[in-house]
Amino acid sequence: MEASLSGRPSIFIETYGCQMNKNDSELIRGLLNESGYSLAEHWESADVVLVNTCSVREHAERRVLGRLGVLAGWKRLSPNRRIGVLGCMAQRIGASLRELRPCVDFIVGPDGYRRLPELISGSSASAVDTAFRPEELYGGIRPMRDSGFSAWVTVSRGCVNFCSYCIVPYTRGAERCRTAGDILSEIESLAVRGFREITLLGQNVNSWRDGDMDFADLLRRTAAVNGLLRVRFMTSHPKDLTERLLDAMAETQAVCPHLHLPVQSGSDRILERMNRKYDRKRYMEIVRSARERMPHLGLTTDIMVGFPGETEADFELTLDLLETVRFDDAYTYAYSPRSGTAAAGFEDAVPEDVRFRRLAGLIERQRAVTLQTRKEWIGRTTEILAERPSPRDPDEWLGRTASGLTVVFPAGGAAPGVPVVIRIEGVRGLTLYGRTVDPIDNGGSVCG
Repeated sequence: MEASLSGRPSIFIETYGCQMNKNDSELIRGLLNESGYSLAEHWESADVVLVNTCSVREHAERRVLGRLGVLAGWKRLSPNRRIGVLGCMAQRIGASLRELRPCVDFIVGPDGYRRLPELISGSSASAVDTAFRPEELYGGIRPMRDSGFSAWVTVSRGCVNFCSYCIVPYTRGAERCRTAGDILSEIESLAVRGFREITLLGQNVNSWRDGDMDFADLLRRTAAVNGLLRVRFMTSHPKDLTERLLDAMAETQAVCPHLHLPVQSGSDRILERMNRKYDRKRYMEIVRSARERMPHLGLTTDIMVGFPGETEADFELTLDLLETVRFDDAYTYAYSPRSGTAAAGFEDAVPEDVRFRRLAGLIERQRAVTLQTRKEWIGRTTEILAERPSPRDPDEWLGRTASGLTVVFPAGGAAPGVPVVIRIEGVRGLTLYGRTVDPIDNGGSVCG
């Protein structure tokens, strides 16, 4: 195997899927860095490519299989090159993945990352590690992040909700919570290094507990860390969202007024089949309570169409909920059966053409609502955190409001993580744009 200057092979990590996967890749980088490995800037120049995968939907797995086909050609150029597949798809498919793609050298599930150094070196007797380790929270390993102002911090791993369509409990195991001390120690270290925005992550973040502390307590403690400007979190489950949590959001200045709250369906019958453990009425109560506390709340969601047994009437109930709640944005998708889940055995599948017809209708309806909610921002003055230059215009920058909306503004002296007060002047597509103003020039109220 070719070696870097450190004497060890260089590594490139490709990441697919959710924020949890991206944070896991940062964790893996930290682990490999501590073990003396160097990180390649591009996959073509690496000795080893690690593919961190998602298994939530079939499309995600197809993308990975396609990518592995390309990497097989890269590997043939040098007999010492190696490919590892990590994460949820590795956990779900296991050793059979090597039958689908013989180019794969080793397979590691989300609980096996500590074994990567020996797997990369080839010193392990087994090339597959998909064991569940309930105690594994990767304590003592600090993720290796690029310099910046915003960071993800995982507070829990796994899930015990067993929504009937979801593969996560089978690929990431049961829910395990990190201790408050370990979480806050990591956050304090990030703040000292100049990070100004923290996003707390978990498959079901608001079910986190450590003894008598619940997630509302953790949110307040995080927001009190010196140097932090903003605290975010995701993803929340409606069944675990408490009044205490909403109070913590409303009463703690650094906690952003943004809630990502997946609803999945507007039909009680479908929600019950999904095993979501709440109904439409309860979801609407949460939304009402949250907006009473935070009038400028940013509310986003996940919505699924075409779940087995979904009728046109069920679909119309989902459209009605969308119009009633008026989400700022929604991640919408058609149901994809996942082998091993309860819903995979349901016999009343919705035909594919119907699923995608409904999805197109849902996207069109949500886009119209999103445009309406964006236009309501015109004339307001708000504080954003500058993030990066616009990829379309070097004279403009991008930033986000506290409620999570992207804003385009003139570059001026913008710098990552620095607050800027912006007066919103219009909408481009679905993106807000505005001009920098002095904080006292607030022709509209300063809001999230």
